[in-house]
Amino acid sequence: MSASTTTPSRWARVRAWFDVRFRSPAAIYGLIVFAAFVTIADDHAESVWEVLLSASTSLIVFFIAHVFAHTLTEHADHGLRHATREGMRHGAGMLYASVPSVLVLVWAGLTGVSIDDAADLSMLSTFVVLGLLGYSAYRRRGARLPVRLLGAFATACLGVFIAILEYAIH
Repeated sequence: MSASTTTPSRWARVRAWFDVRFRSPAAIYGLIVFAAFVTIADDHAESVWEVLLSASTSLIVFFIAHVFAHTLTEHADHGLRHATREGMRHGAGMLYASVPSVLVLVWAGLTGVSIDDAADLSMLSTFVVLGLLGYSAYRRRGARLPVRLLGAFATACLGVFIAILEYAIH
């Protein structure tokens, strides 16, 4: 007798979608790097659109480098096409993770928000996404609500600290 399959709930599908796109090392790295790129671009840009263009193109270059590194290390075992496709799949989180900040910058550009305020709002969106990721990690570990909230806050603070550190170095 075969086991019956059940369709996952809508919420389970949303969580699975979120996990695939945001809960990967590449996604977290991309999120932090994009925040640093926004902060760096904020110093010399004359518009929010310049900040968005500079940070986005820099992130795309990092994504291409990630795909290249993955392809180079895997193509001997799996072939060039497969290795490249897997590198793109593996690194796609870098691009997905920047979406909330990109949306914030687009909104800021459309509504005339100052460059400094747009960069601050972008950093806030990074903080929120990192907090959600931290909360999710502690939830999966079975932590109680206060520990989840503290873990979310600490995760978000550490991620933003790393982005600021990256900015300070550059």
